Amino acid sequence: MMKCIAVDDEPLALEIIEDFARKVPFPMQLTKFEDAALALRYLQEEQVDLLFLDIKMPDINGIQFLKALKNPPAVIFTTAYQEYALDGFNLDIVDYLLKPIPFERFMKAVTKVYEYLSVQQKSGGELAASADYIFVKTEYKIIKVNFEDILYIEALKDYIKIYTRNQPVLTLKSLKSFESRLPRDKFIRVHRSYLVSLDKINSVEKNSVVIANQYIPISEGYRDKFYELITKNS
Repeated sequence: MMKCIAVDDEPLALEIIEDFARKVPFPMQLTKFEDAALALRYLQEEQVDLLFLDIKMPDINGIQFLKALKNPPAVIFTTAYQEYALDGFNLDIVDYLLKPIPFERFMKAVTKVYEYLSVQQKSGGELAASADYIFVKTEYKIIKVNFEDILYIEALKDYIKIYTRNQPVLTLKSLKSFESRLPRDKFIRVHRSYLVSLDKINSVEKNSVVIANQYIPISEGYRDKFYELITKNS
């Protein structure tokens, strides 16, 4: 059972989400809120898997609502305003559904969450902490990336690019948040824009790390920690 809540000041929008939730092929328990303050109180007391969240609401908008949550569940924005899409993905939301929402798009969005939660449950919860892989959202799917396949990761403004043995993977996430999900004994930050896999380092030349013939800069702020680790493993 996927426990969900929907927050929207429009009763009709909530009814549509409730109707769609009944039609999906897996069980969804939905609680509706027209009052954002009541929804915030509910989230402080209850564990929720998925939050459907409108953006333009009285008193508090969806962006402010999400930022107020310490440990937010998976979030899908449901809104009539396309201009907030980038803000939403910078907050690591799962999807962005524009009203009027077609059932096919609703189904696609909630299926992503359901499949992710199913895999997470089977692996015992924290995927990055206990497994040798991580799941990454890219375009309209979630893909599995093995730690051993990662060469290095580069920050590109609102995105990060994960360079692997096979092909690069682009995802809307900050480098800092991605770093927190990686095993610390396998990856190290060498620059504000680069994380590298220790196992994949071929050599260190002057102020650069060489991985797969690529020269990755070591910045002053990360230099001491990097060389301390290299010296320890020499």
